[in-house]
Amino acid sequence: MMCPDRKRALTKELLLSLALVSAGLLICAISLSELKAEHPKMAEGTPPLQSSPPSDNNAPAESKPGGTRPTTPAPEPARPNPQVQKEGAKAVLPPAPAEKVAPPIKDK
Repeated sequence: MMCPDRKRALTKELLLSLALVSAGLLICAISLSELKAEHPKMAEGTPPLQSSPPSDNNAPAESKPGGTRPTTPAPEPARPNPQVQKEGAKAVLPPAPAEKVAPPIKDK
């Protein structure tokens, strides 16, 4: 048989857990009823744009033969120096010391 003190402690813990679970269920029910009670409002779109008054100058500008063109030369693509291209990319770190290099792997 259980000791009366242990039985009282067990009953107390069960009542506390029952109260916590019922409080959680009550909060969930209230939240769901609030969500259901709200009427979702539809987002309003932007009003239609008002067109500007028609202008008479809708035609593109006339092209003039012999017109002025920019005098600066067009930019050229970057071409690396041939010597630098032959050297290739330089190592970022210095080579490892000899004692840190593993022996080569032999084929079986």
